[in-house]
Amino acid sequence: MLYLTTYYRSALLTLRRDFGPESPPLYKIFYYFIGRLVLSFVDNNSAVPPPITVAKFGGTSVADHAAMSRSATIIKENPSAKVVLISACSGVTNLLVELANGIADNEQRSQRLQQLRTIHQNILDNLAKPDAVSADIDQLIDNIAVLSEQAAKAPSAQLTDQLVSHGELLSTFLFTQILNEMGANSLRFDIRQVMRTDSQFGKAVPNTNDIHQLTATYLQPQLIKDQIIVSQGFIGADSEGKTTTLGRGGSDYSAALVAEAIDADTLEIWTDVPGMYTTDPRLATAAKPIQEISFSEASEMANFGAKILHPSTLLPALRQQIPVFIGSSKAPEQGGTWIRETVEDAPLYRALALRCNQTMVTLTSLNMFHAYGFLAEVFRILAEYKISIDLITTSEVSVSLTLDQTDTGGGAPTLPTGAIEELSKLCRVEVEQDLCLVALIGNQMSNTKGSAKQVFGALENYNLRMICYGASPHNLCFLVKTADSKTVVKTLHRELFE
Repeated sequence: MLYLTTYYRSALLTLRRDFGPESPPLYKIFYYFIGRLVLSFVDNNSAVPPPITVAKFGGTSVADHAAMSRSATIIKENPSAKVVLISACSGVTNLLVELANGIADNEQRSQRLQQLRTIHQNILDNLAKPDAVSADIDQLIDNIAVLSEQAAKAPSAQLTDQLVSHGELLSTFLFTQILNEMGANSLRFDIRQVMRTDSQFGKAVPNTNDIHQLTATYLQPQLIKDQIIVSQGFIGADSEGKTTTLGRGGSDYSAALVAEAIDADTLEIWTDVPGMYTTDPRLATAAKPIQEISFSEASEMANFGAKILHPSTLLPALRQQIPVFIGSSKAPEQGGTWIRETVEDAPLYRALALRCNQTMVTLTSLNMFHAYGFLAEVFRILAEYKISIDLITTSEVSVSLTLDQTDTGGGAPTLPTGAIEELSKLCRVEVEQDLCLVALIGNQMSNTKGSAKQVFGALENYNLRMICYGASPHNLCFLVKTADSKTVVKTLHRELFE
């Protein structure tokens, strides 16, 4: 409708240009009547479309019938909430990953399958009309049993994605039914119709152009109807229709991609805490809530370990300038955090983030000394094996870099054997794990005198590795031993925020 309105306004301007004051009387009469018709159409059809909110609920927000009901109430009470993406029920993805990794013992595999059945059966038992979805739930769990048996014989990344996707497929059947039983007209939609990705199973990369085209074809027509669309986060499909996943925490990213594709007005991320804090409250009990934060700061927090938000979530929202709200489905009345392009308050220190399961790789060679081309060859090898580098520091004869785990499998990342063999021809390769990354997020820290002294002075009793500072005005980060990580965060939070 907005497109048509713009079109007819343009037509009116064209008429005005072509038939101006010097035109013959007949043309003026023609212009008058055509102009009145155009203005009449515009006035009758230029109503502002209602706002659209895309909402995403995490695993704890759909953990059981009570949690799903609370989340469904949030949706029902928000008339603009037209698209809902949800995760698997809490704990389900972990069970599915176990099965996907391959459980040879039949009894242990049966126990995991029974746990899955129990989680979803408990929700079914609380539905007013369980028969509406029970057959679908049974079919999906039967599929899981077959796939888990295949994984016990020959696990693979593709099979893992196919298996773990069932968590979201199950939860969306149940959540849609709960909304319908509340009187909210809802439709379950398979996100794999529009969430097109490449074939990197476990950490698939979305194709935004295809997503926009497929969304216009399959999802947009459903939005015209008076109904709520319930779909899956985390999962997608490649061009051949094979199921893929966006990596751990990918539900947030899925929601942002959908919000961008339908030009939503707001993206809501509902979890188990009321927004972002100056650090994880489980690490520092004095952590303070953050009411408003910029896209830049929030992106740094997500990238450096703030589990409340997937690192890639904000990219689509930023491209389309969509405000993001993070709140608690357990206590929506407590408010939450708004993420916007610009904010009124930009403090020197905003928050602390912790990301564990880090792998540090140190490459040492005397050939680096005053030489060129060494790093280019290193990164060529890493690119060949699709290894994404996070942090990097260099000296005259060595370079240290970190790897971060982003795929579905979990655990600390490792260098593929082939990459180690090729790198070893160039230099000595040392791989170190059992490390955590601590990141201080803020504004203009590298341009503020004394800020580094305050940070490092508070941590004089700890050994800090791979200090990265100055490349970004928004962060200062370093590695510490996993055993020291929580104490380091508590100490730094007490010094800077309490």
